[in-house]
Amino acid sequence: MTKIVKLIALAALFAPTLYGASTVGCKGCHGANFEKKAMGKSKEVNKMSKADIVAALKGYKDGSYGGAMKGMMKAQVASLSDADIEAMADEILGTSVKKAPEAKTDAKEEAPATKGVVDINKADNSAENQSKDDLGNKKEIKEVVFGLRKTDLYSEEAETVGEQATYSKAAPGTSQRIERAFQDAPPMIPHSVEGMLPIKTGNNQCIGCHMPEAAKGVGAIPLPKSHFTNFRPKHNFDGKMFTKAIDNQKNAVSIKTSDKLSNSRFNCSQCHAPQSTAKLVVSSTFEGGFSDKDGKSSSSWFEHMNDDLATLGEGNSSVTAADKANANSAAGSLDEKH
Repeated sequence: MTKIVKLIALAALFAPTLYGASTVGCKGCHGANFEKKAMGKSKEVNKMSKADIVAALKGYKDGSYGGAMKGMMKAQVASLSDADIEAMADEILGTSVKKAPEAKTDAKEEAPATKGVVDINKADNSAENQSKDDLGNKKEIKEVVFGLRKTDLYSEEAETVGEQATYSKAAPGTSQRIERAFQDAPPMIPHSVEGMLPIKTGNNQCIGCHMPEAAKGVGAIPLPKSHFTNFRPKHNFDGKMFTKAIDNQKNAVSIKTSDKLSNSRFNCSQCHAPQSTAKLVVSSTFEGGFSDKDGKSSSSWFEHMNDDLATLGEGNSSVTAADKANANSAAGSLDEKH
């Protein structure tokens, strides 16, 4: 396996030219009306004057302005012309004037995130709720507890309506990280994804903060090494003959590390998802297994992803000659003549 010797530069991947003079790519961190403190660190842009916005963007571009966000912002404005910056300032102020500001979010949600992770379902999964929802141990079960509605089946009262699912409005960098469900589970998204979805080939705002080069400076979780690893073997086809690059009979696999984000990991939201703040309809007794003491807050999958994958007779391989011969199959196995 090739060792990762460097990580690709943020500017090359984030491609600031994709947005031109548009502010669409800014709203994920700064808010739809530019009312949020990006990553909990920036100014509230909609309270700045046009002159201040222009000066800040030009300063980010030439490196003369900025604190903790300087490295990330410089990459995003690098290709903007003076005319682009003027247009963006006009659009930002126009947006903040035309649209009413969003309702103030909960003070707890706006506060800077504390260290560690939180179990967002702890209260809903209390012993009291689990006892109430455990129908298997009840001698008598009334209709009102059947299903998810928890109300009388013969009436449609107001309380029958389910709780509306809402999502965090906290800007990236200000939210509390969510405890993982089990060892090496993909971490969930604790902050607002407004303006960030859908992820497209030319618009992935996640990597603007989570690429390793930028993550430390803005307090984000860096992409792990596994996201720079390609598990897909590249087979060969010359137009007539198809040949495989690996030998499945020998339990062979293809694992190649790179200095670039793997294309299979580019669509972040296929594994990572924002979590609703609504209460659980039914409590759960599920308890995830953790092999690492820090498993609830971090992953060690990259260190273990090769376990038991070695070819027959090599290293820590668990594949035996009998496995290769299919000797334990109920259907039997073929000898070398067949």
